[in-house]
Amino acid sequence: MPESSGQNEPGEHIEIITPEKYGGTRIDQLLVTLLPNHSRSFIQRLIKASRVHVNGAPVKASVVARAGAHIAIDVPLPISPTPNPENLPLDIVHEDADIIVINKRSGMVVHPAAGHTSGTLVNALLYHARGLSGVGGELRPGIVHRLDKGTSGLLVAAKHDQAHRELGRQFRQREVKKEYVALVWGRIQAGRRIDLPIGRNRAVRQRMSTHATRARAAITEIVRAESLDGLTLTGVMIFTGRTHQIRVHLAAIGHPVVGDSVYGGTRRRLASKHRTVASLSRPFLHASRLAFAHPRDGSRVEFRAQLPKDLSDVLRALRNQA
Repeated sequence: MPESSGQNEPGEHIEIITPEKYGGTRIDQLLVTLLPNHSRSFIQRLIKASRVHVNGAPVKASVVARAGAHIAIDVPLPISPTPNPENLPLDIVHEDADIIVINKRSGMVVHPAAGHTSGTLVNALLYHARGLSGVGGELRPGIVHRLDKGTSGLLVAAKHDQAHRELGRQFRQREVKKEYVALVWGRIQAGRRIDLPIGRNRAVRQRMSTHATRARAAITEIVRAESLDGLTLTGVMIFTGRTHQIRVHLAAIGHPVVGDSVYGGTRRRLASKHRTVASLSRPFLHASRLAFAHPRDGSRVEFRAQLPKDLSDVLRALRNQA
């Protein structure tokens, strides 16, 4: 029968040894029977999100469980329907009655999600700002676009619905200029354009892929490049906003972002470099420039953010040893 454990990420970790009498039962049907407190749709979402493993491997709902098989289920904490304001530090680049531009630190999640119910940018914005737009729903007030947890840099949030709709229109019509600084493996030249569709990886739902069956158009361009001891410091512009876009695109052409263990910038490769580079604990990716038309009057505004210390230290070490 199910056993609970407090291990792994916040939430409930359940382990089951398939009883003899349930051998030959589909995994989704088996879990509905053994976990009566959870609905069939919820169980299917867990399976789809690769949160159900049989004998150590993620499975599909249609897989048949054998008697004695070891089943592990990670059930995330329920997400509060309304995020709470939290007094968290914010690096505010610009603020007016319509928008607030933040220089997000690496490690901060943009909005509440499974496993991240507090400590997000949304929690901090709710504390700081008297009002935020509601277009994005209760979990994403003010959020017009996102940055990955490990990515630092510029992000604009809307203080009211009119600003949100106008900024959203600009993002959809590709009128917003978004530039990033990325350190990548190997040598790559400026001017290269990557036009590969991106969709969710069928085997690992938390990852994205350029070979997905349900992929959407994605365009990335290398606008600057500086060679550094087998690496390249690049300026990257994106013209679409797919999840993990820059990381996936650069990995797809054989130049993964340094420090990105998910898409190829592995620790083993880092160990071959200067100790400052080897100590990097997140992808070397920073949103350095953001330009758009102000939602109130249409005037063009542009914001820039310097590299944070962890990335600038790596860059300094590489240039010193060159």
